Amino acid sequence: MSHQPAPYEAEPDAPNLDFQGTTPYEDYVQASVLTHLQHPLSDDPGEMAFLVTTQVMELWFTVIVHEWQTAAQALREDDLPTALAALKRSTYELESLNASWKPLAHLTPAQFNAYRSALGEGSGFQSAMYRRMEFLLGEKSASMLVPHRGAPRVHAELEKALTEPSLYDEVLRHLARHGFAIPESVLDRDPARRYEPDPAVERVWQEIYSGPEDSGPARLGEALTEVAELVWRWRNDHLVATRRAMGAKTGTGGSAGVAWLEKRAAKNVFPELWTARSHV
Repeated sequence: MSHQPAPYEAEPDAPNLDFQGTTPYEDYVQASVLTHLQHPLSDDPGEMAFLVTTQVMELWFTVIVHEWQTAAQALREDDLPTALAALKRSTYELESLNASWKPLAHLTPAQFNAYRSALGEGSGFQSAMYRRMEFLLGEKSASMLVPHRGAPRVHAELEKALTEPSLYDEVLRHLARHGFAIPESVLDRDPARRYEPDPAVERVWQEIYSGPEDSGPARLGEALTEVAELVWRWRNDHLVATRRAMGAKTGTGGSAGVAWLEKRAAKNVFPELWTARSHV
């Protein structure tokens, strides 16, 4: 006796369940693509959490880069509301990015060692999208393009990001157009070089913070400070998770591991925004 599937019967008040082909949700989100990108290379069950967490971080990098590019473009057009909105969204996204450390923050050395060999020479500093984040923050370095020479599209995108003004460059140009005394040497600097603090820029932020708190420049300064603080927290969470999982051993990819991360964590993003506070 054959068993035929029961005819489709919609439950009362149920959403539409009958589609030709894939669902509209799948067409838009591409969930089946995302959920089939995981290919663990060890037998350790903990590797799946490490792999998915890392992939989630890459997605957050992508949207944060989009927000900062939106903010930079808006500042070029002196559209401060659009820039502030993009920076605000990016703070929520940075908070979510930072929370991504939770599944990895308590790894013991034994747990990490169970699948560490699967990474081979892979390391987070090789992430092209994270590198674009750093470039937008003004942390430029042409040497960081070297790992991507074998991927022409990625290399070209990074090279473009290296030579374009950073988000902070656009902030300072915006302030200059609104009458603040940003030096020509700062405005005309080579955008492919790492941003270095300037005393005159510090005095500009001191002036801004000594004025009305609800002014456009002051609100911009606070939005950038929020971003900078969350980036600092990201770097420190990375440092602590790494120190807990592997101590002072050499990092994957041949980096100095904890020593490399300590150096990164010690750097302030948008430096004059922090030092100017000592003079207000």
